[in-house]
Amino acid sequence: MQARLLVALVIALLGAGLTAVAVASTGHGASKRSSYEVWMVDQSDSRADGGGFLYVYPGAELERDAARARPEKVDFGAAARDLCLAQTGSAPRRPHMIVFNGGNESSDGNERVAMAFVVTGHVLFMDANTREPIECIDTGTQAHAVWPTPDQTQLIVANQNDKKLSRISTDWERDDYELESGATLDLASGTTPNGAPKQDAALRPDNAPICPRTDDEGRVTFVTLRGGGMFVVDHRHSPMQIVAEYDKSQVHANGCGGIQARRKMYINSGAGTLAGNPSEHDVYAFPVDGFDSTPNPPNTPPARLIYSYDQRAEADSHGVLLTKGDRYLWVGDRQSNTMTTVNTRTDEIANEFSLEGGPSSDPAPDLLDISPKRGWVFAALRGPSPQSGGHSAVGSTPGVGVIRVRKGGRTGRLEGVARVSNIGNGLENADPHAIRVRQLGR
Repeated sequence: MQARLLVALVIALLGAGLTAVAVASTGHGASKRSSYEVWMVDQSDSRADGGGFLYVYPGAELERDAARARPEKVDFGAAARDLCLAQTGSAPRRPHMIVFNGGNESSDGNERVAMAFVVTGHVLFMDANTREPIECIDTGTQAHAVWPTPDQTQLIVANQNDKKLSRISTDWERDDYELESGATLDLASGTTPNGAPKQDAALRPDNAPICPRTDDEGRVTFVTLRGGGMFVVDHRHSPMQIVAEYDKSQVHANGCGGIQARRKMYINSGAGTLAGNPSEHDVYAFPVDGFDSTPNPPNTPPARLIYSYDQRAEADSHGVLLTKGDRYLWVGDRQSNTMTTVNTRTDEIANEFSLEGGPSSDPAPDLLDISPKRGWVFAALRGPSPQSGGHSAVGSTPGVGVIRVRKGGRTGRLEGVARVSNIGNGLENADPHAIRVRQLGR
């Protein structure tokens, strides 16, 4: 009898424990029980003067059943807005890009996050664990994208409509962040080291920086331009210095995908406004060892075209990533709803596959990231009412697309969609853009 009572008591205690775990699985508890999180930013407004939303998903829930995944939801129209108003005198609008300190491959880091707001010049720093805002810096007119240097001491900011490259000094451990005004590089006024005009109708007609990407050793930063062309910049000087220049015949407009595999930096180009550049998709490779502190002659080393889909009526490349062992480069196209994979050993197209069907008839994949074990790819899926860009990146299922990696990275399949919604004035305004994977428990 006593034995049966003891067994019953143990079962009851276990049941209570399991219930406690289930209750704790909401909010931060769910993330801590997964080996990684997926952060996705919806840039649609949460209030009349801006805002936006952050969704944080446990990676394990997205793998298991994306449609049922339960995210944490952070409103940038609340604490983040209040902090920016207090520290800069203005409210941030349209959260667009996010990066973590450390990065997925680092042995530490991922405890802080920096976020760029594309309608304003704000860069917001947050605690990645508590999701609380820490510091807000106004860098100018439009902070389109940010990128941390590998040594974690600087953050490069693409200040889009100011047509400037800015730099923030970063001490992530002490939460000390400072805009270095003496480092700012004007990308439009004056001449390059070779004496050519920086911005010129025939060479580089619109030098608004789109996305900066620093090489893995932290020597130079590749800066794509809205009107075509590209600058390679030594970001370690004050002011930062151009060490290589490319014109629009060599690198087409609106590139935002930059990623390094071995000693090559892959850079893409993409579509712009519907009137100016409605369709564009090219991928280039540059040797990262081709640049030092001495400026190169124009278009040197030459851009090596890997492939081009410019002949297609609908094409717009944007997000890129590398699969396990850097074997395959993935390039998403948010107009054609396709993913192209490139063998990085041969630089030949390995495959092209569609994401349409099943979970989404029109996914519009934008930015991409990959799980720590490289088995799943996550794509920010655009909504029916794009909030930024003025282009035709229009999708029907705003949210996180969950893609299973197959055949060693050569192909994949869209397995599910974690939908988000933001209805206003009778319209679906949700419009995901930034997406990053944060590894936990290292």
